[in-house]
Amino acid sequence: MTSVTQAAITETPAGGKLAGAAGGAARVGVVGLALTSALVTFLVLANLTPILPTHDVVVSLLLVNLATVVLLLAIIGREVWQVVQARRRGRAGARLHVRIVGLFSIIAAAPAVLVAVVASVTLDRGLDRFFSERTRAMMQNSLLVAEAYLGDRARLLAGETAAMAFDLGRAKPLFDQDRTRYRQVLNTQSNVRGMTAALLIRADQSLIERADAKVTRDFAMPPPEVLASITEEVPQVVVVPEADYVAAAIKVRNFDDTYLFVTRLIDPRVASQLSSIRANLLEYAGFEARRLGVQIAFALMYTVIALIVLLSAVLIGLNFANRLVAPIRRLIGAANIVSTGNLHVQVPVREAEGDIARLSETFNKMTQELRTQRDDVERARDLVDSRRRFTEAVLAGASAGVIGIDAQGRVGILNRSAEKLIGRDEADILGQPLVDIVAELDDILASARDGTQRLTQGQVTITRGGRERNLSVRVTTEQSATPTHGFVVTLDDITELVAAQRTSAWADVARRIAHEIKNPLTPIQLSAERLRRKYAAIITEDRAVFEQCTSTIVRQVDDIRRMVDEFSRFARMPKPEFGAEDVADTVRQVVFLMRVGHADIDIDVEIAHDPMPARFDRRLISQGLTNIIKNATEAIAAVAPAERGRGKILVTASRDGHEIAIDVVDNGVGLPRENRSRLLEPYVTTREKGTGLGLAIVGKILEDHGGGIELHDAAERVAGARGAWLRLRFKALPETSLAAPQSLASRSLASRSVASETSLSPTAASAPAAAESAPAQSAAKED
Repeated sequence: MTSVTQAAITETPAGGKLAGAAGGAARVGVVGLALTSALVTFLVLANLTPILPTHDVVVSLLLVNLATVVLLLAIIGREVWQVVQARRRGRAGARLHVRIVGLFSIIAAAPAVLVAVVASVTLDRGLDRFFSERTRAMMQNSLLVAEAYLGDRARLLAGETAAMAFDLGRAKPLFDQDRTRYRQVLNTQSNVRGMTAALLIRADQSLIERADAKVTRDFAMPPPEVLASITEEVPQVVVVPEADYVAAAIKVRNFDDTYLFVTRLIDPRVASQLSSIRANLLEYAGFEARRLGVQIAFALMYTVIALIVLLSAVLIGLNFANRLVAPIRRLIGAANIVSTGNLHVQVPVREAEGDIARLSETFNKMTQELRTQRDDVERARDLVDSRRRFTEAVLAGASAGVIGIDAQGRVGILNRSAEKLIGRDEADILGQPLVDIVAELDDILASARDGTQRLTQGQVTITRGGRERNLSVRVTTEQSATPTHGFVVTLDDITELVAAQRTSAWADVARRIAHEIKNPLTPIQLSAERLRRKYAAIITEDRAVFEQCTSTIVRQVDDIRRMVDEFSRFARMPKPEFGAEDVADTVRQVVFLMRVGHADIDIDVEIAHDPMPARFDRRLISQGLTNIIKNATEAIAAVAPAERGRGKILVTASRDGHEIAIDVVDNGVGLPRENRSRLLEPYVTTREKGTGLGLAIVGKILEDHGGGIELHDAAERVAGARGAWLRLRFKALPETSLAAPQSLASRSLASRSVASETSLSPTAASAPAAAESAPAQSAAKED
């Protein structure tokens, strides 16, 4: 570690020899006297003391302030002269001293002058605006508005009172017959019209009826002489702003000596504002009469006080400059060293310098803390870099897709597995909302944001590149002390797992079906045959019906037995027996047999490499390819006759790296777009008589060979084409590591010779065709 540098800078302050202890005390006394006189002047002119600001008092205060100003000017002039002389002599630190003095002077003078100008203009403009006609009109208009509001409330109450009195007068018969119902009418009228109180009284103020009121307070009754002057046509209204309500009284028709007295509360703020406005108008008039005197008083007070404060600030600045030059110079030197990157510098601490000593000590602590923090930051940076590299390596090698999003759901990071699953590159989606890219995750992300648990799980199905995938989704909340935090989304492709689970479950179901159904089939068939033999000669009436029924039973039992056999074969799929075979020869053999069985359909074959050696189970691959081509022929037959035309099937075989790809393209009805991937599941079919086992068996065969089956539209291979495109993939050894054995070549030649011979004799071809296709076609039917 670099040794600590000691910045020891000696100095000879210019102010140290120019002023002694007595001079310093005198300066402090003069400054205190000046500021005291300014404060007393302010208090007297502001009427904050028992001393009245009479003419003589004001003149005396101004003379005292003038004397202190002259004294301050003399002291400041002497200080400035000494600083200039020190600079001329070239004393150490004199240049810095002059700059600090000049800076203090400018800082003190510039704001004072600026504030003086602004204050003078502002005071004059403020008083002009305060005493303008517009201000006076605004205050008078405020009073008019408040009074108009009260008048409007009074007019509204008068109208409501007249209408209420009219309705109560019409209900006089009810008053005579049923006082309780009449009181209900009074309550209804009072509530509907928003009355605070509603009373029926006589001229002597005695109460006849009273409406139930929510507000319980007393209201002043009108005097008897006022009631005597009230008629039935016009109600008498009185506004009582100090009591916050409006009252009205009117004589009720059809009643003798009966008056309706109602009240309604008004906003108490209006009443208080009305009183405040009246008081403000009186005060405003008094201010306007004393406008000139106020302006003069403010101008004098500010001028004197500002000058005293300005000169005192300059003098104080000079004094501080003398004491600050030396330690500041040391700090500047140390700061220059720190700026070069050396954080081991220290400045000497001298207790006699007071606060500057603490500043030097703080500077030393600062450099020490910076040095420690820099070391910590470097260590933390190295640790973060190490963890980042480790995290990137983990994410790059993880089979699961990992996506990091912020609190707003925007993508911040994702690994290569996630790119493959969602079918997008990282550069294209960074900063975009994840739900815009993978809309299927919207519900799970919403549950994670709204929930309280750190982990939210679910499964979604997405379709990318024409392939449907089942994903297991886990959304984990980042640990953060802030309410806003991000999330980590983990995507696992469980498509094959789900398919395997379904296949396993269906295999178990198939075993149970085969066991439970196959046992009673033989007794049923034997019983039906026995009935036909024993009673065929006895039954003379409806004998044809009897024969038809027993034959149907026997035939349907055979169909059920064949179906059960298919279930058994699916449940007990044999393990593949791998051997060195030729893919090209295998494909040609299957295509040849299917051509013989479907002469009305053009079945073409294209082989990329001949021979194409690989290790696989020839019987199972032939069985799977036969089933796929058979499905294609049935799909062509399902096309409407008017649209069918000539059926065409193209079979191609090629090597793609370490995989063999066999494509079958037809011009049949094609595959459904919805739930297409489920066609590979057992017992899922789109035809009426299909068992749903064909593609499931093919998929199982290819899965045992380390591959799979892909379902596409023919239009993806040939633009505008109709039909389906199925690709069979399975693992194969590299072409260079597996040479075609002699037996394969001999078999290929033999198969070609057989093909040529059988092409000349269709009858001879039927035997191998039947022998080869029987196990293949009986093993499975298209779904």
